[in-house]
Amino acid sequence: MDLGIAGKWAIVCASSQGLGRACAAALAAEGANVVINGRDPENLEKAANELRGTHSVEVVRVAADITTAEGRAALLATCPSADILITNNAGPKPGVFADTTEEDFARAMELHFHTPLALVRAVVDGMRERRFGRIVNITSAMVTTPNPFMAASSGARTGLTAVMKGLQRHAVRDNVTINQLLPERIDSGRQLQMAQIEAERDGISFDEARRRQAASIAAGRLGRPEEFGAACAFLCSTQAGYISGDNLHLDGGSYTGLV
Repeated sequence: MDLGIAGKWAIVCASSQGLGRACAAALAAEGANVVINGRDPENLEKAANELRGTHSVEVVRVAADITTAEGRAALLATCPSADILITNNAGPKPGVFADTTEEDFARAMELHFHTPLALVRAVVDGMRERRFGRIVNITSAMVTTPNPFMAASSGARTGLTAVMKGLQRHAVRDNVTINQLLPERIDSGRQLQMAQIEAERDGISFDEARRRQAASIAAGRLGRPEEFGAACAFLCSTQAGYISGDNLHLDGGSYTGLV
């Protein structure tokens, strides 16, 4: 299937590794030019070189902390007429409510509420004027199935989801869709981090923590980053113009709700 996005420009946040990197690769495979972002210039350059070596598209790298106004300005300046925006950031500090400080909640809001809102605000009007835009926010399964150990993540990401749900009702009139991807147990660096935390918390081996991760998923395995990236690319396609305001679970069939 031709997704119809060859030649489009995509900004993919936090894309030197992990889920952001998977999304950038999937978009580049469809012929979209990508602006990739990360805080570590060395990792970012490596990612850019690998993307250029695999796909015949333009790849621009911007080393910047997008939680700052300066970092966002640097990112947006490289692509003032973005067709696609993928928001993403490092995961908030895990912890139950009692152990989550005001500073932890504030940091989560900075990462997963204020920053994506600022980026969306910067691009959505231009997309509407050009009558094409695809905005995909990488959130979490914690939005619909909050885990007591992920208090900060659940709060910030759910707030973002609510704002986006309202905004998309206006934006979609101009062929600008806004959707969320809700990953759970995609096999990335975040899962390695969570396994280490679980191993230390429960007094088990790292291997046992990894086994538990896979066992917690209905499909009996962790998701592959390329599966996540493919879903992102489809939501950015011309064929997905009638899909907006949705939360797509990528969780191996684990979500137990009906809607």
